[in-house]
Amino acid sequence: MTWSTRELADLAGTTVNAIRHYHTLGLLDEPPRTYNGYKQYGVRDLVSLLRLRRLAGLGLPLAQIGTTSGSSATDALRRADTVLREEIERFRRSRAGIAALLHAGAPADTPPGFEAVGARLTESDRALIHVCTRIYPPAALSRLRLMVSAESAEVRDRLHTLTSGASELTREDLAEKLAESGVHWRSTVWFEPTETGAHAPSGPRFSEQVFSETLAALYSRAQRDVLRRADVALRAQQHTASPRKAGQGVPPVRRHTLVASPRPQ
Repeated sequence: MTWSTRELADLAGTTVNAIRHYHTLGLLDEPPRTYNGYKQYGVRDLVSLLRLRRLAGLGLPLAQIGTTSGSSATDALRRADTVLREEIERFRRSRAGIAALLHAGAPADTPPGFEAVGARLTESDRALIHVCTRIYPPAALSRLRLMVSAESAEVRDRLHTLTSGASELTREDLAEKLAESGVHWRSTVWFEPTETGAHAPSGPRFSEQVFSETLAALYSRAQRDVLRRADVALRAQQHTASPRKAGQGVPPVRRHTLVASPRPQ
């Protein structure tokens, strides 16, 4: 008894296109044809196709299926198991991240680890934190999360509604508010010079440069002026108070550079 390509596909639970693809890869031999050119598949073809389907279903790459037999097949299965285990872990992390975003009602682009505060961050703040996750090490990111969580909603809103025409008094007052609690997280004053992230191969100086350039791109000139004033206030705190009171346990640092490149107001 013989079957057409369509009949073979139905028997094996696959598609005609899949069978043609197996032929192209050399995984399934071409069967004899009738006088009018139609393929005629037999039991051996069906068994070969079912075997292919089984191995592909286990996760073996098609490119390896044709060369797997005996011990090599076992090795291929072990490799496939490792790949699947990594994929399962990736899916687990993705689901956990989605659950955290949905639970907190945070925007989908909220940086990982900041889901709990994502809903109250502005787009600029989320973007800055995204950059920080690439240049700061885990310990610094933990401190960053604490500072972001502790920031006053009033102060944050005042910063992000600040206009280019804001008065000197308004800017100075806002800067003092940012610095008075020691949680001015849009600064590297709290960041130790010896620290660097895994994605900053050039060290702390490179990290600081990236951070400063990001501030210049994301925040207006007036906002950067307030952030600069807040840095000055934080340094003053470090010189006149204990590290605990000035930075709430955050180690003081000895350098900081704010890029003040021009930006349309």
